[in-house]
Amino acid sequence: MSDDRSDRNEEYREQLREIAEDLRDDDSESEQLAAILYRVSDLYDEREETDPQTVYRNVTNILEIKERGTLSRE
Repeated sequence: MSDDRSDRNEEYREQLREIAEDLRDDDSESEQLAAILYRVSDLYDEREETDPQTVYRNVTNILEIKERGTLSRE
């Protein structure tokens, strides 16, 4: 049972990362979406120590940086 879940997780992770790679380099919105997809894919990576709350905070940070146009918090 856990092997099935592990296999599905690996498949989800690979699909999300493939889509993210396809999106990269198109434009800034595509880069942003690719970063978000890649971060979400970490949820399906057993080697990553992350959880949905951490991914949510990271995605929120990505969106805030995009809105500000800079990494500066000022």
